[in-house]
Amino acid sequence: MSNLKSKTVLVTGASKGIGEAIARHCAVKGANVILAARNKAALDRIVTEIRALGGQALAVKCDVSDYLEVNNAVAQAIKEYNRLDILVNNAGLIDPIARLADSDPETWDFVIDVNVKGVYHGLRAAIPEMLKTGSGTIINISSGAANGALEGWSHYCSSKAAVLSLTRCADKEYGGEGIRVIGLSPGTVATDMQRSIRSSGINPVSQLDWDAHIPPEWVAQACEYLCDKAGDEFLGKDFSLKDNEARKKIGLPLMKF
Repeated sequence: MSNLKSKTVLVTGASKGIGEAIARHCAVKGANVILAARNKAALDRIVTEIRALGGQALAVKCDVSDYLEVNNAVAQAIKEYNRLDILVNNAGLIDPIARLADSDPETWDFVIDVNVKGVYHGLRAAIPEMLKTGSGTIINISSGAANGALEGWSHYCSSKAAVLSLTRCADKEYGGEGIRVIGLSPGTVATDMQRSIRSSGINPVSQLDWDAHIPPEWVAQACEYLCDKAGDEFLGKDFSLKDNEARKKIGLPLMKF
């Protein structure tokens, strides 16, 4: 039986890509899923498809850069399913890709609002509810960019470094109170974000062939693994799908170097 059975899972950025794959996977595994994103029409379509397959799902319009909207998404989870067991802080942006001197301050700021503040808002809204039950898992979608510098990605690299720091801080503060906080670094994933990266033509990632990217469903499998006690060794850390030992744990194909 899946460890997701009957759990309540909130996924941000669930209208497409990794977030959609995670939401669908959790629903198939028997979880009650709250899909949160700015694009309500896309969420409604996904929820309809999940319910048609017998799954439990709810769509909540949510801009993670606004704390009140994130808090409302958590409140909707509690209202509908009486508890929140798992939060996946997935919502994230990389556009517009530009070198620092060419970047637009307003759009650079908004990436930080979504990628950094959005994760903080999720932690801030979810942790108090999880403390009421003395348990809960929070997965922050991270990136190898958290530990490196890539041309044109100053906003993304900086934001993912901040997300890794938030993972460490949340684990230090609440790990002893039953709250599991883990980062998940997927590597490059075959989503619309990779299409934007490729069209930018900046840095080596934009030169990768499409078949070098993993399917978002693999990230969803990793989420399920990390929600179980087997993932405890990664508490307060990033679990990287570019690591073959990590892939072995989940049963995913290994990378060929």
